[in-house]
Amino acid sequence: MEVVSMLRHRARPRFEADPRVRLTPLVDLREDSSDAVDPRLREPAVVFPAAEKRYRQYSRLTDVRAEEHLRGCTADVIIGTRPGVNVYLARFGPRRALRIAQEHLTHDAHSTRLRADLARHYAGLDAVVTTTEADAAVYRARMPLPGVRVLAVPNIVPEPPVPPSYGGATVIAAAGRLVRGKRLDLLIDAFRQVAGRYPEWTLRIYGAGPERERLKELIGERGLDGRARLMGARSPIETEFAQAAIVASASSAESFGMTLAEAMRRGVPVVSTNCPLGPAEIITPGVDGLLVPVGDGQALVDALLALVSDETARRRMGQAALVSARRFDPGPIVSRYEELFGELVQSRNVREWRRHSARWRRRLHHVLRR
Repeated sequence: MEVVSMLRHRARPRFEADPRVRLTPLVDLREDSSDAVDPRLREPAVVFPAAEKRYRQYSRLTDVRAEEHLRGCTADVIIGTRPGVNVYLARFGPRRALRIAQEHLTHDAHSTRLRADLARHYAGLDAVVTTTEADAAVYRARMPLPGVRVLAVPNIVPEPPVPPSYGGATVIAAAGRLVRGKRLDLLIDAFRQVAGRYPEWTLRIYGAGPERERLKELIGERGLDGRARLMGARSPIETEFAQAAIVASASSAESFGMTLAEAMRRGVPVVSTNCPLGPAEIITPGVDGLLVPVGDGQALVDALLALVSDETARRRMGQAALVSARRFDPGPIVSRYEELFGELVQSRNVREWRRHSARWRRRLHHVLRR
């Protein structure tokens, strides 16, 4: 197995890799590397789509290296993990291999221009895999891809190496990028009401981002200094969740909801907005957590108070969360991918026929319109 890194920033990877996995960086950005003085590094990318959010991080050198690597790739299955990389895969990936695009964002998170680019390139792939059934349905409805299998496979959330929460703490935790879309301001306001009735409870917010100073000021304005704390980024986050009694999310949108699954893996019930698209597929309301409408501060207060005030319910939901989170174990999800690979091999000729038929229908329709 090989993991290809588009850009290399450091001497050692941030995460430890199994020795059986080969790590291959394509462009080395370290100051002492030969790539750092390659003039193509300062030329804008031509293949990587300009509408992709990370376009400025890529270059003509990235285009060239991606093409060279993919054209020489001998793998049976190649999986891209973000839209621009999926375009590389569609353009340069060997046709004999299964070429699969993973979507870790969502269809509606992409601009109209990027969606048009992706529709053109995704049409030549074998499959598009989203993290939620809801997003897969959006792709099927708004980006028809004849001959391309569109399905959902959730992220793997492995068993953490820390004991689960015992449920008796007086801590509400939240984690994620400190950005406006996470609506941590709404959570802080909701916690203010919780803290007014239960002064022994605290709020811990984990993460880093551009909203840190604004959130720090808001905590002071709400009189929550020492009660609500910005803890910074932590990894693994499950270690912190295991010290909490509740994990909360007030996000406006999520492509999956990784922190919710990570909290449930440690037996912590979750309170989340029912935002598109992930939480409703992770949480079973009243069983392992609670869902509230997006942007509804009072509903968030009520849900938090329901669990803060009832330790028995917290423990019951926490135990249910431990059980339900097992569906994110590596084993079942790896099996789903193995089944997908087999299905794609068996259906290759049928899917190719559908692709060509759709192409000829479009051409005929264009001719008739003219």
